[in-house]
Amino acid sequence: MYDDSSPTSRALMALELLQGHPGITAERLGDRLGVSERAARRYVAILREADVPIESVRGPYGGYRVGRGLRLPPLMFTASEALGLVMAVLEAHGGTEGDDPVATAVGKMVRVLPENVARPLEALRGVSARRTDPDPPHPETTATLVRASADRRRVRIGYALGPHRERTLQVDPWAVVVRHGRWYVLGWSHAADARRMYRIDRVTSVEVLADPFTPPDDLDPFRALEEQMSQGWPYQVDVVIHAPHDEVRRCVRRSLGSLEPVGADRCRLTGTTENLHWYATEIAELPAPYTVVGGPELRSAVRDVAQRMLDSLA
Repeated sequence: MYDDSSPTSRALMALELLQGHPGITAERLGDRLGVSERAARRYVAILREADVPIESVRGPYGGYRVGRGLRLPPLMFTASEALGLVMAVLEAHGGTEGDDPVATAVGKMVRVLPENVARPLEALRGVSARRTDPDPPHPETTATLVRASADRRRVRIGYALGPHRERTLQVDPWAVVVRHGRWYVLGWSHAADARRMYRIDRVTSVEVLADPFTPPDDLDPFRALEEQMSQGWPYQVDVVIHAPHDEVRRCVRRSLGSLEPVGADRCRLTGTTENLHWYATEIAELPAPYTVVGGPELRSAVRDVAQRMLDSLA
């Protein structure tokens, strides 16, 4: 904080304004400093005497700006700014490991931050993103969930179910995972008494509790998230694929459902979906014949997609 009563403090405040508002006039500078226009010009003169390159912009709307050659002081970030910066890098750039310049830059920033800020940042660096989240979550919310996951502490979250609808839940946050750029917390919901995933951009509040938890020993967060995404949707899926399980499993994403062998030459895909036509086009790309056994809504969607493809040949 500056003592704005001293000439030195006012000169430093003037420098801040010049850096943040290139072209600022002496009149406006004086207004922002709470002094006269003449006094504002005097502070500009003080900066110039200190070898700060302040340039005058000519013309009817001329003012002042900081010229080239100024050596800027070290950047200072608040906790929210630092967390937001690392999240932006993760979303836009992907992982931040290795000798990549972005990775080394983030590493340098993390090393000079206070411990309470650096710890969640280090955890966030372990989460990779592939594209920007269309609804990015709040950095501090995300970092709190990451820290609770690392410390294995239960959380109480406020969760938006829709417009004007919110629920309070207690969750054991097993992991924070990014899938296609959207951030999720995966864990055990004590309200549902089952594994659940929650979009972090819908988390309105987080309180870390003292209750400890132990995640499953064989937890694969990315696999568990994919499996969770195939459950709980309104439309049932039951498809028999006429090919051996070992040949098909490489082509079926876990988000489509659970794939189990049925004899030596067939396997069965079961799950749920919200988007029937999307699901119909996904299974149309399977490298083997298949039969839609269950889910009348899916059967109808498959017929619609098939008819559309036939009509395109007419």
